[in-house]
Amino acid sequence: MRERMHTADLVDVFAAWRATFAAQRDALIALDGKVGDSDLGITMNKAFGAASDAAAAAATEPPAKLLQRAGMAIAKAAPSTMGTLTATGFMRGAKALAEAPDNGAGAGLGTTEWALFWTAYHQGVAERGKARPGDKTVLDVLGPLAASLQTSAAAGIALPEALAQATQAAVLALEATKGMVAQHGKAACFQEKSLGLQDAGGTVAWLLIDTLHLVSATPPATPPTTPHV
Repeated sequence: MRERMHTADLVDVFAAWRATFAAQRDALIALDGKVGDSDLGITMNKAFGAASDAAAAAATEPPAKLLQRAGMAIAKAAPSTMGTLTATGFMRGAKALAEAPDNGAGAGLGTTEWALFWTAYHQGVAERGKARPGDKTVLDVLGPLAASLQTSAAAGIALPEALAQATQAAVLALEATKGMVAQHGKAACFQEKSLGLQDAGGTVAWLLIDTLHLVSATPPATPPTTPHV
């Protein structure tokens, strides 16, 4: 169990995200193809391949800096709408951690820090994408998972359990998108056709938090090290 994540843990997280989006590539292509451009699986595969490489190269950096570098790598590797939103989320989350009292380093990332990260991630995506809750976008899953982590942080819940609860919140939120009608992107051209389908962007958000939870529930491969600040 990893109740706090240090730089080495984040390298593991990005490697796991890379594996997740490689495994889900075809499923995301098929889901996106129903009302979108069919490129989401390709985009996320490229994005997290590059992000994982960037994280591994930043293994001596503090967590906030590693997350920032990963976001920059996503922006360069996947300059599509979803790639840009994902990159924005990571960079906003990294900035929030860097501005926190401990500079996102030292003690590592626990429930409080991950709540801060995902809240800033959600806000960054909302500002960049100009969507609102109920528009059937990634925000409809990001909002509930960030709110779940905020509640867990306030209650002092340890990270693996907090992420388990956030994952469940994401599952429920993703299911709720099936009852929504798309208002943005190419999917908005098929408004009524989108009814009954889970949102593709929301699926990405669920995969992100679910994979993060799975990593938190496993022991680290190597002991945590203190990164250079």
